[in-house]
Amino acid sequence: MTDLARVAAQWHGELPVAVVHGEVDASNVAEIGVALRGLVTNRSSVLVVDLSPTTYLDSAGINLMFSLGDELRGRQLKLRLVIAPGSSISRMLSITGLDKAYPTYPTLDDALSA
Repeated sequence: MTDLARVAAQWHGELPVAVVHGEVDASNVAEIGVALRGLVTNRSSVLVVDLSPTTYLDSAGINLMFSLGDELRGRQLKLRLVIAPGSSISRMLSITGLDKAYPTYPTLDDALSA
């Protein structure tokens, strides 16, 4: 049995935070993308995506993070990723170079204070 992802939205002032729980794969990546993009408003300057509770991220999920980051960059906005150090997600981001393309932080507090 899989634990498909869900996005929990949080707001820290005008800063949107998307906490992604569970597994992100080809079966739910479109839904996750809609949820993440829906948090960005005209007043946003940054979107924080917390992947620390994410248990699985396949190539569709990696592609989503790259495309989301590119979309935000095109709108003069920033993407910050929260990644649990030493996790399988951290290793995947390192292998794909996503951790070099967009800033990553070990905790949500670190991402919020950056």
